[in-house]
Amino acid sequence: MNPKKDATKVEAEEAVPEISEAELLKQKKTEAKAKKETEKEEKKAAKVEKKKAPQKAAKEKKAIKRNPLKIHSKKWRAAAEKVDRKKLYSLEEAVKLAKETSTVKFDASLEIHTRLGINPKKSDQIVRASVSLPHGSGKSLRIVAFVAEEKAAAAKKAGAVEAGEENLIAKIGKGWLDFDVAVATPEMMKKLGKIAKTLGQKGLMPNPKAGTVTEDFETAIAEIQKGKVEFRADSFGILHNMVGKVSFDDAKLVENIKAYLKAVADAKPKTVKSNYLKGIALATSMGVGIKVDVNATIKSL
Repeated sequence: MNPKKDATKVEAEEAVPEISEAELLKQKKTEAKAKKETEKEEKKAAKVEKKKAPQKAAKEKKAIKRNPLKIHSKKWRAAAEKVDRKKLYSLEEAVKLAKETSTVKFDASLEIHTRLGINPKKSDQIVRASVSLPHGSGKSLRIVAFVAEEKAAAAKKAGAVEAGEENLIAKIGKGWLDFDVAVATPEMMKKLGKIAKTLGQKGLMPNPKAGTVTEDFETAIAEIQKGKVEFRADSFGILHNMVGKVSFDDAKLVENIKAYLKAVADAKPKTVKSNYLKGIALATSMGVGIKVDVNATIKSL
């Protein structure tokens, strides 16, 4: 044994103060309280996280929707790679590219989406009119005509799927809406009050600005069948219309688009002083959006 080492050990043990039972109990209580507080904070954080979970999930879902790589097929993604999203294409380039990037097996429609510099909440800045496309829209429309009973046969001969007054109004009142366009003579308009809300909600109410309220209903029906298109700005000041099919020649599609845009330009409200045509994009059915150079297009009209 080493006496010096043993003496040092004894001195060290004597130097450590003894803890009384009361102090030990107090220390344990402090530790237990701290542990309880930690658990409380963890539960609180978990509760907040759980509350935020739906919002977080919604944000993640929205992010996925914004990312075309996560919601589209390989075929669509391959088509999207051909389009430079930062570039403004000429009208001719955009039409050609839209046809090249069409990925569906059927004869897709070519759509045009036009952003206008209007305030759609102001009644004097509502944009609604119609235009006859030189080469038609390529879509067969189902038309109904609200005309006097003695004129119903003439309306059907012109191309209407249904025509008449009281019987037709009653049929629509029961929920039948299997048509795309409604035409009416001026004297019929007061009778449409019964179904005005139904037609209005579906955007089917005849309107003089659209050329669907007229005495010459036969000509109106024929023009619509040939390719007369009604355009109307939505609540965001954007027009959405079909201007042809992918099977159309490029030149015919360009002519249709120019005729359409000229009609839109002519429908500019007098109260709009700023830039009117602010953005144009083309897209085929379920296809990629292609931005068009607005200034160059306007000059070519």
